Amino acid sequence: MLLSRFMQDRRGGVAPMFALALIPVIGLTGAAVDYSRANSVRVGMQAAIDATALAMARLAPTVTQSELQTKTNAYFQSLFNHPEAKNIVITPTYSTANGSQLTIAVSGKMDTTFMNVLGFASLNLGSTSTVKWGMSRLRVALALDNTGSMSDDGKMAALKLATNGLLTQLKNAATTNGDVYVSIVPFSKDVNVGKSNYGASWIDWTAWNNVNGSCSRSSYDTKSECEDANKTWTTANHNTWNGCVTDRGRSTGPSSGNYDTNVSPPASSNSTKFSAEQYSSCTQAIKPLSYDWNSMTTLVNDMTPEGNTNQGIGLAHAWMSLVGGGPYPTPPAKDPNYTYSDVIILLTDGLNTQNRWYTNQGSIDTRQKMTCDNINAANITLYTIQVNTGGDAVSTLLKNCAGTAPSTGVPRKYPDPDKNFVVTNSSGMGTVFNQIGNNLSKLRIAN
Repeated sequence: MLLSRFMQDRRGGVAPMFALALIPVIGLTGAAVDYSRANSVRVGMQAAIDATALAMARLAPTVTQSELQTKTNAYFQSLFNHPEAKNIVITPTYSTANGSQLTIAVSGKMDTTFMNVLGFASLNLGSTSTVKWGMSRLRVALALDNTGSMSDDGKMAALKLATNGLLTQLKNAATTNGDVYVSIVPFSKDVNVGKSNYGASWIDWTAWNNVNGSCSRSSYDTKSECEDANKTWTTANHNTWNGCVTDRGRSTGPSSGNYDTNVSPPASSNSTKFSAEQYSSCTQAIKPLSYDWNSMTTLVNDMTPEGNTNQGIGLAHAWMSLVGGGPYPTPPAKDPNYTYSDVIILLTDGLNTQNRWYTNQGSIDTRQKMTCDNINAANITLYTIQVNTGGDAVSTLLKNCAGTAPSTGVPRKYPDPDKNFVVTNSSGMGTVFNQIGNNLSKLRIAN
């Protein structure tokens, strides 16, 4: 009877039921805590493995698998700060099948705190990161303002720092030599094509010969004055030329050359050639397309600000460096297995002040706009950067010159405001060059 009454009595039945239910409740609540901890570790793991993959990408083609393993482990461990993760295993795999790529996998475990009640002593952790080199190659021409005003506000020092940073980005974007070529064209009113070229057939010496020499009567300073006075003019040896050339020949006729605005190769006519000038503010000599990163760095570090501004000549030479002609060797043939992006980056801190024919900005701008139109019609991407630390007017010319070359399914965009930059302090050059370098780099992470 007592047993029957006990079995039928419902008082106090909640407590044992609650006690029995408490175990899974605690386990499930603890699972949320454990999973949250594990997710935090996975986020840190992914960030570290992504950074490691980018850092190792440049090394992967040049080291053994053992060396790659050692360097990958060391780099990852220096970034990953989660002591709760145990038994970490990192596996780098470099492959050249279907395009070069580096894949790094990481795995490990994390001990649980609450889920252990449910019989799960640990949680597995893992992540991968793949860096792929696309089937695209870069050829980049840098037209860099070296005029006198670049000495103000620390602009030249900032330009050197920014350019060297960009060169490092482009170097790191290359898997093998030849994936990325770069040319450098320092400019002021003139461009220095290298004084060792004094014997080249593509130089027009007409203007240079007229003012570099001596007359049998010392009161005459030019060849034309001297010979008009029936005196004898002795032209200076061309090996005394300092390497500077001014704009190529121009003409306003409908069927004429306008060689200062295009890349038609120099021919027998002097108007097609590069006009030598003994310009006192001659810049550092050009660097044609190459992947000689050390010599490019040396050139950049040696740049000196002096002379007047002629953006057009820097732009024209940058374009010619991409196709060849005159002082610029013909670039290597483009491999049909790759796609190529031709890019010009024009940086200047001032408005146009002087070229071969004009000291009027409007006239110089008109010539330069013709060059811009031709460059964009040639399917070359053109970035323009105005360094405006002195409160000058924003250059409408540079805004209208920037453009993006067409790609698969994407038409040419010209002008393209996304390719035009105005910076108002010297350090802004580094920010813009870094952004452009990121855009140009063909390395990408595929998680």
